[in-house]
Amino acid sequence: MGFTTTDLAFAIVLGTAFGVGVCLLVSLAPRWGAPSLARRIAPYIRDVTDARGLDVAGGISAPAGWAPLLRVRLLRVAGGDAELAQRLHRAGWTIDAARFRVRQLAWAIAGLAVGGVIVVALVLAGRGSPALGLLPPVAAVAGVLGCDAWLTRAARNRAARIEEELPTVLEFLSLCLSAGEGILDSLRRVSEVGAGELTTELRGVVVAVGTGSPLSESLTRLAAGLEIPALTRSTDQLVAAIDRGAPLAHVLQAQALDAREDAKRTLIERAGRKEIYMLFPLVFLILPLSVLFAVFPGIFMLRLGLG
Repeated sequence: MGFTTTDLAFAIVLGTAFGVGVCLLVSLAPRWGAPSLARRIAPYIRDVTDARGLDVAGGISAPAGWAPLLRVRLLRVAGGDAELAQRLHRAGWTIDAARFRVRQLAWAIAGLAVGGVIVVALVLAGRGSPALGLLPPVAAVAGVLGCDAWLTRAARNRAARIEEELPTVLEFLSLCLSAGEGILDSLRRVSEVGAGELTTELRGVVVAVGTGSPLSESLTRLAAGLEIPALTRSTDQLVAAIDRGAPLAHVLQAQALDAREDAKRTLIERAGRKEIYMLFPLVFLILPLSVLFAVFPGIFMLRLGLG
């Protein structure tokens, strides 16, 4: 069966629309060859770079390509118990590293069983092939990676919630300090009144201080366990103010203002990414249909010889 003029016209129109859409998306994406952050700031920190500011001593460059990213992912999955315990704490899970490994093993066994059932069903249906032997181990590996991805997603979502709660908690602390309460009493009041993720962590800080740990050390341990840049910056400023005797209320107000500015900037960046995602239905669905509605009547008239 040969191609008709209508099929050729449809192929040209759809191919052109697809090419235009890909070009538009590529033009809006960040440049692949853009210099790294370390390369851009190197001229301003010449004390730790070479004379030309082209090399950062001891810097860790981001992995490029699929192989380094896969290696980092595998190292994260098979990482040590300390790193896994930190990720579990960041996600807010109460299980330890050993129980999480047992959960990963259960997911792997479940994936292996599901893959085996699919292979048996396909063989009984007469659609078996030697390649089906790879399905059970692939399903087992997918189960392990899926469990790890679930933990990573939970940690990321909890960190986002803590970042959203940070400005409100800092303002509440500054209000309590302005009313004449001490920093420990303010932390205790916020942890008792609040019901979010950050107030739960502050409740642990109050308990640690009540059992004999220094307040500065407890706050530093809190920031190190969560690894949230905004929280770490605020905690460092608070600990420095406590050690130096600076007015804590003004420090917390300034940190709350900075946290709100960071939240605004994050919201603007998220909106920019959503705009790019909104181009997919526009470029690949609406634009081709518009071109078809505009071009097809002319092609139909030409085929009938009325043009």
